[in-house]
Amino acid sequence: MTDSAAPALVALRPARADDVEWIAELRADVLRPDLERLGRYDAIRVRQRFRDAFEPAQTRIIVVDGTDVGSVAIRSEDDARWLEHFYIAPSHQGRGVGTRVLAAVLDDDVLYRLNVLQGSAARSLYDRHGFVLESQDDVDVFLRLDRTGRAIEESDGR
Repeated sequence: MTDSAAPALVALRPARADDVEWIAELRADVLRPDLERLGRYDAIRVRQRFRDAFEPAQTRIIVVDGTDVGSVAIRSEDDARWLEHFYIAPSHQGRGVGTRVLAAVLDDDVLYRLNVLQGSAARSLYDRHGFVLESQDDVDVFLRLDRTGRAIEESDGR
């Protein structure tokens, strides 16, 4: 019997071009409840947006106990790195996998940014890791984590 609360062995491997389809399916599965709640779910669009943006060189596959269960990408842009395509299979959520992945990928003294859907449970993970509100709209919440030590002008959150 496997104890689902037991610590799992979490590793990251480089993504390959042939990972695109299973990650697109995972994305649709993970985002569906939030997108439906927001009235934005489109089964074709949710997958195609990932396919159009997928860059294997920027993406790592999350492997738990030898099984591919998710993805995370870090994309450099100007003075920041964007945390993107961070999806974990629902069967592995709530087990500390996201915390371990963030500890591994947020490893440089830079400005990190990300966006998360309004009302997403993932927001609490980002809050626990020190991300703060940068701006938001009816659908997206934009967060930042400044590890540079420099001051950033405060946003009013709108």
